Amino acid sequence: MNKWIIGILAVGTLSFTSCKSLQKTGSSSFDDSESPYVEEEPVVKETEPKSDAKPIIVKEEKVKVIEEKNTESFKYYVIIGSFKVLENARNYKTDLTQQGFTPVILENTEGLYRVSVSAYNKETSARNKIANIRHQYEKYSDTWLLKAKQ
Repeated sequence: MNKWIIGILAVGTLSFTSCKSLQKTGSSSFDDSESPYVEEEPVVKETEPKSDAKPIIVKEEKVKVIEEKNTESFKYYVIIGSFKVLENARNYKTDLTQQGFTPVILENTEGLYRVSVSAYNKETSARNKIANIRHQYEKYSDTWLLKAKQ
């Protein structure tokens, strides 16, 4: 009987700590940063499969393509960089172009500039591209998926 009570208490304690860790909220102040590159707290989609690979971060934002003649909208964008200063995003875009990417700059409603290297209407295609980039370029292991809000 005592073992049974101890087991219930152990499970309850683990559940409480797990739930408490999910309640951790962080905030970031872009004004405090000296870096032009925006570092954000990852938001991991709960349906992400468990594996040794780093999970793909998924964020949903309303964005618009800027400075491009072809402004076709897509549902999913592969994001390789985020900036708070447009000129820094432009410089990064130039560097990526020299590496063989075809980047475009997106702007979200908070004024952040996202540098996308691919866009798709199917989530699977976007995830495959992210996996490919992460495999080919270790320095882009933080590439993530942006789901465009309509």
